Amino acid sequence: MFVRHGQTHDNAAGIWQGHRDSALSEVGLAQAHRAAPEVAAYRPQLVVSSDLQRARVTAQAIGGAAGLPVRVDARLREIDVGEWQGRTSAEVRAEGSAELEALGRGQDVRRGRTGETVAETAVRVLAALREVIDELEPARVAVVVGHGVSSRAGAAALAGLDQMQAMQVLWGLENCHWAVLAETGLIGGAVVPTRWRLDAWNLGADPIS
Repeated sequence: MFVRHGQTHDNAAGIWQGHRDSALSEVGLAQAHRAAPEVAAYRPQLVVSSDLQRARVTAQAIGGAAGLPVRVDARLREIDVGEWQGRTSAEVRAEGSAELEALGRGQDVRRGRTGETVAETAVRVLAALREVIDELEPARVAVVVGHGVSSRAGAAALAGLDQMQAMQVLWGLENCHWAVLAETGLIGGAVVPTRWRLDAWNLGADPIS
């Protein structure tokens, strides 16, 4: 399962984060501790996190509730947004960004001119996920704590979904919400190569008021 980190100060301010190491806000910390026991109820075998602190602190809350250590993997970082990092969405829009216009047309362009595409993000995230999957015992769960775009890219890659269609249909996970994917290897009684299905998207604990 994929879990997005809690709200950060940058989320609240509408700032593009990317690889920027933003801290959780008070709301984000509360969200993490509210979600932790519900995620731990899935009885995970592993908790793996992006190395950025917003994901890592969220993962530590989950690991504490589940009685598990947290492993950190930089490949699970958010998409690199290049020159947009640290800037508000309003500032980027005010420039009449050609990249934003292309994104609106469903094109997977490099974010912020010098950043990543979703396809590039999916490659590195999927490499990390394959290693996690190889460690899992049968019928066990791994919790992967990450970010809005990189988690969606990883989920779409596992499920064999087109990345741009996933962006338009799924959009991103909300703060401290999660998605559940299940491995399926039986179709009509016949064993087939491992496939993944998306069982749930944007599940969450009760909102923090």
